[in-house]
Amino acid sequence: MRTHAQAVVIGGGLVGCSILYHLAKLGWTDVILLERDELTSGSTWHAAANIHGLHDNNNVTRIQHYTMNLYKQLEQETGQGCGVFQPGSLYLAQTEAREHQLRLQEAKARFYGLNFHEISREQARELHPLAQFDDIRCIMYEPDGGNVDPSGVTHAYAAGARALGAEIQRFCPVTGTEPQPDGSWIVRTEKGDIHTQWVVNAAGLWGREVAAMAGLDLPLQPTEHQYFVTEAIDEVAALGRRLPSIADRDGEYYFRQEGNGLLIGAYEKDMRFWAEDGTPLDFAHDLFPDDLDRIMENVIRATERVPVAATAGVKRVINGPMIWSPDSNAIWGPVPELRNYFCCTGIIPGFSQSGGLGLLAAQWMIEGEPQYDMFAWDLARFGDWAGKNFTKARVADQYSHRFAIHFPNEERSAGRPARVRPAYEMQKQLGAVFGLNCGWEHPLWFADRPGTVETTGFTRQNWFEPVGQEARMLRESVGVIDISNFANYVVKGPGAHDWLDRLVANRVPTEVGRSCLTPLISVRGGVAGDFTITKVAQDEYMMIGSGMAERYHQRFFNMVDLPEGTTFEVATNRIAGFNIAGPKSREALQRLTNADLSNAAFPFMRSATTEVAGVTCLAIRVSFTGDLGWELHCAEEDQIRLYTALLDAARACGGGPVGGRALGALRIEKGYGSWGREYSQEYWPHEVGLDGLIKPDKDFLHKAAWLAIKDNPAREVLSIFEVDVPHDADASGGEPIFTPDGTPVGRVTSGAYGYTVGKSLAIGYANPAVAQPGDEVHIFILGKPHRARILHAPAFDPEGLRLRDQKPAMEGAK
Repeated sequence: MRTHAQAVVIGGGLVGCSILYHLAKLGWTDVILLERDELTSGSTWHAAANIHGLHDNNNVTRIQHYTMNLYKQLEQETGQGCGVFQPGSLYLAQTEAREHQLRLQEAKARFYGLNFHEISREQARELHPLAQFDDIRCIMYEPDGGNVDPSGVTHAYAAGARALGAEIQRFCPVTGTEPQPDGSWIVRTEKGDIHTQWVVNAAGLWGREVAAMAGLDLPLQPTEHQYFVTEAIDEVAALGRRLPSIADRDGEYYFRQEGNGLLIGAYEKDMRFWAEDGTPLDFAHDLFPDDLDRIMENVIRATERVPVAATAGVKRVINGPMIWSPDSNAIWGPVPELRNYFCCTGIIPGFSQSGGLGLLAAQWMIEGEPQYDMFAWDLARFGDWAGKNFTKARVADQYSHRFAIHFPNEERSAGRPARVRPAYEMQKQLGAVFGLNCGWEHPLWFADRPGTVETTGFTRQNWFEPVGQEARMLRESVGVIDISNFANYVVKGPGAHDWLDRLVANRVPTEVGRSCLTPLISVRGGVAGDFTITKVAQDEYMMIGSGMAERYHQRFFNMVDLPEGTTFEVATNRIAGFNIAGPKSREALQRLTNADLSNAAFPFMRSATTEVAGVTCLAIRVSFTGDLGWELHCAEEDQIRLYTALLDAARACGGGPVGGRALGALRIEKGYGSWGREYSQEYWPHEVGLDGLIKPDKDFLHKAAWLAIKDNPAREVLSIFEVDVPHDADASGGEPIFTPDGTPVGRVTSGAYGYTVGKSLAIGYANPAVAQPGDEVHIFILGKPHRARILHAPAFDPEGLRLRDQKPAMEGAK
C-alpha cells in the first residue's frame, strides 16, 4: 500500500469511487481509496438506482445530465457493465401546482437541450399499457430516464480509476486522520499510515464517524427506507420490452420494472430514524426487518396507478439505511475551518448525481474551484447552529415530504427557531412572519394579525398585498428593516488596511468615516462575493457581507495571511443591525440623534460612530433599497432598545417595520444584484456590472485570474426585465428566457412585483449576442411564455438620485 498520496478517499461506495476516478481522470493518479469492508458496502449496494436528468436547481440539472451520459462512456472505457436501462420515465401531475412545476422543467429542458417533453394520455398508454392516467392533468416524458446497476456502476468507476493509476484498498478501516502543520494529513489505517495532501470523506453512512476523527460534527442523520420487488407478472413478461418508470410524486411513490416484475418504493409519513448515536462499525451488507405496513398507503396509490401490481406476490423487500442532510442535498466541499479536507456525503439521488459530484469535487481540489456555482450542495451553507435537534427535525420533514413541491419563497418550519436575536419575540408580537437565513430568524413580512401563517405556491400568495404595503410605505415615507442576518466582520491591528487591500479588488478606505463597495474575486476570476468595508477607527475596519455566505467566504479570507498583530473576527453573533430608509428616513433618524445627518455633513457612503436613542451605533449612509437611508449596527444586547426607538420615530413620520420580502422587491426595482442569485463564482465582474469597482493598479486576491478574463467578451450580461403577466404570477428565479422565435437567451435569477413602479420585474442573464436592451423576449413563468422587455435602466430611479438625496439636474437648476 502507498505511504504517500495526493489524495486519500475514505469510502468505497458509489460516490467515493466516482471521486477517485475523476481525480485520476483530471491528472492526479497518485491517489488511493480506502474501504473498511467491500466496495458498495453501506447504502450503495441496496439502492433502487434510478436516474433522471431534471432538477429544480439549474446547475444540478447540468451535472445530472452529465452523470446520465457518463455511464455508457464508462462501459466503453472500462469494459465493466453499468447495467444501464433507459426505457424512459413518465412524470405525472395530478394537481395544478405539479403541472406548473413540470411545465417549468420542460422549458428548462428546452433551454439546456435536454429531452423532456409533454405527451398525451394516449401516448403514455402506448408507452405503459399497464398504467391508467385518467386522473392526470399533464404527463411529461424523459426518454433517457431509467436505472442502472448499483454494483456495476461502482465497479466501473473503480476499474476506470485503477486503469489510470489509482489504488484501491478494501478491508482497510481508517483509524485516524491527523492534520499536519503544512496543511497535509496523516491517515492512520490498520495496514499502515499514508501521508497525503488531501483527505476526502466519502464515507456515506459513516461520514459522521470519519468526520469526528478530524474534530468535525456534520449535520447528518440516517433513516430507514423501503422498496420492494414483485414476483414476475405475466402481463409485464408478455410485453417483450421494458416499461418506462413512473414518477407520480403527488402520489408519493416511484415505480419501475425490475426483471419481469415491478419495483415500488415510497417515502412515507411514518418515517424511522436509524443510528441516531452513530453508525455501527460492523454494519456492511445488512438490511432491517421488513415493515411494509408503514408504506402501505403509498403502495395502494401505486397499485391504483398500475392495477396488475395489486395481485402480484412480493419477491423481495429492501429496507435499508440512507443518510440525509437537513435539506436532503449533499454535504459537499472543502471544510472552511480545516486545510485540505473535503467532504462528500449525505447524498440521496446518488445514481443521478455521482458523476457530477465526482467531477466537480476533483475540479475543486485540483484546480481550486468547480466550474459551476454549487452553493446548494456546499457544506458551508450550514454552521454549528445546525445541531442534532435541528438536523433530526429537518431530516424528518425532508423524508416525509420527499416528493412535495418546493415552492418559490417557501419557508419550512421544521427545526426552527435555530438562532434568534433579542428582538425576535417583539417582532412576533408585531405580526412578523419569519424566514431562515444562516440559521437566523428574520422577518419576511408583517401580517395584520400575529400568528398568521403564509401560504405557498407558484402564484401570488397571501403575503403579496401586505408586502406591497410595506414597500410603498418605505418609498413614500420611511421603513425599518432588520438586517441582523447580514454577516459582520471586524479587522483590527496595524496590518488591517493592508490585509483587506490584498483581499478585495477595490481600494480600501484609509480615512476614518469612509466606506467602499467591493467585489471579492474567485479562483477563476469570477465574483466570489461583494462587501461593504468601512474604516471605523485607526487600524479598525468593519466589513459587511452576505449572511448565508459567511462560512463560504471564510475559505477566501484564509487565502490571505493576516499580518502580525492583526486580528480578524467573525462578529455576526454579537452585532445586530437595522436599515432605516425612505424619503423621510433622515427626518425620523434625526429625532433620535444629535449627529448632523444633512447631505453636506453625512453624504452617501460615509459613516460615523454615533449615539442613536442612547445606543452606540456605527451608522453607514447606504441602503440596499436604493432609497435614502442609513444602516445602523449596534451591540446585540442593545437591539430591542434601538428597534423600539426606530419604530417609534418611523411611525411618527408615517412609516413602520418592513420585512425581507419588501426589501427583495425594492432592490429588484433598482436592479441590485444579490450574492447567491446574481453574483457567484460563475460570473465575471464585467458580466454583472462590478468591474468598475476593481482597481487594476493594486494587488488583490486572484488578480491574475481576473486579468486573464477581463477582456473576454461577456458571455451573458446581468439585465433587468419588465414582464407582461396577465395572471397573478411573477418570476421568482430559474425561469428560462427565449427570443420570440425560440432561441435561448438566458435565465432569471430573481423576480418580484415592483410595487413602486406597478410592473412585474425580473433580474437575470441575457446573451448579448442574442438579445439587447429594448428587445422583446419570452420568460417562461409557470412554464409558459410571457412577453418581456429588456430594460435600458432600472425601473426605479435609474439615475440614483433618491439614494444620494439629490434632485434632478433640471429641477436643481430652477
